[in-house]
Amino acid sequence: MTAKYISQSETSPNTLLPRQPNSYQRILVVEDDPLIRRLNTEVLTFSGFQVDAAEDGAAAWVAIQNENYDLIVTDNDMPNLTGVELLQSLHEARLALPVILATSTIPQDDLDRHPWLHIDATLLKPYSFHELLAAVKNVLATINRTADEFVPSSNYSVQPLTDRLSL
Repeated sequence: MTAKYISQSETSPNTLLPRQPNSYQRILVVEDDPLIRRLNTEVLTFSGFQVDAAEDGAAAWVAIQNENYDLIVTDNDMPNLTGVELLQSLHEARLALPVILATSTIPQDDLDRHPWLHIDATLLKPYSFHELLAAVKNVLATINRTADEFVPSSNYSVQPLTDRLSL
């Protein structure tokens, strides 16, 4: 599998493309920290997922309009468009995509003000690669996808989650 990096400078059409089911599990990693973005992308790619990465919520929105994703793993505190603002854009466009919020602070005030924003899981930074993989597998399994067929590489094992992961 390869990773595709998407920058904010890429243009997108004004209309959304129709969604088609993916024959494989495709994930969009949205993270403004280049090291975390690269590590998350590499771990997920190495584990058998098709992964794209975006540097912030604005670049993610461009990617979402142009590609089909099974899951988004996003930070919240990012320039240009935060994770919560990305969720609002998804809601306004009536796109139901599972989301894992991987952030150092939970935007509880924003979530309380907008109870219709849906987050499928939360990972608090710092989290381990095992926690990331377990969260991804759990969310994909919850949405009745083919996550049961997902087998992590022998270099990674899924460990029991700590109380930092909430579903």
